Amino acid sequence: MASETIRNPQTDQLLTPENSAFIIIDYQPIQVSSIRSMPHDELVFNIVSTAKAAVNYKLPIIHSTVNVATGRNKPPIQELQDVLGHLPTYDRTSINSWEDTEFKQAVKAIGRRKLIMTALWTEACLTFPALDAIQEGYEVYVPVDAVGGTSLAAHEAALRRVEQAGAKLISRVQMYCELQRDWAREATVPGFMDVFESFDGFNPEKANEAAKGPANG
Repeated sequence: MASETIRNPQTDQLLTPENSAFIIIDYQPIQVSSIRSMPHDELVFNIVSTAKAAVNYKLPIIHSTVNVATGRNKPPIQELQDVLGHLPTYDRTSINSWEDTEFKQAVKAIGRRKLIMTALWTEACLTFPALDAIQEGYEVYVPVDAVGGTSLAAHEAALRRVEQAGAKLISRVQMYCELQRDWAREATVPGFMDVFESFDGFNPEKANEAAKGPANG
């Protein structure tokens, strides 16, 4: 068995490490604590895993915060700083990050049209820049299990709104698999396995080893 020749990674219709960028907005203590669309610890697990995947596939990453410089808000949660602390953050006062000059310039400077966008809350800090980016010709992908709203109803209504505008709704695991695409691309397989573990502890690599049973002696 042999895989096809790798398609042009810049023009591939699917997400590739060469045609996409990762946007992460406002995973700060106040925002995390206000989420009601999923358990807080599950949300943190999912966004940290998603951020690790972005690092593993060497995606350009734009990390934005709100109101840190004004003293009204705190920096990103420590779990994310442990993963993304080596990168700059674009702090702003606008609820819509697309209305922040430095943030928008940073996104445009990357030169990639596929944006994997995550934010808290779904109904505001995700929806507004997603709608604006789509209007300007970007393709927006939203890992729905790595974002959250102030209620389940608010979260789901926001996802419907951005989807109706043209956003692609994906899951964090779909993101990993789409970027990996082929097990023969061995350089990123270890990082893939590290983030594939689910919140409930399921790990496909460990499950595969268990299914093989004890080694023959």
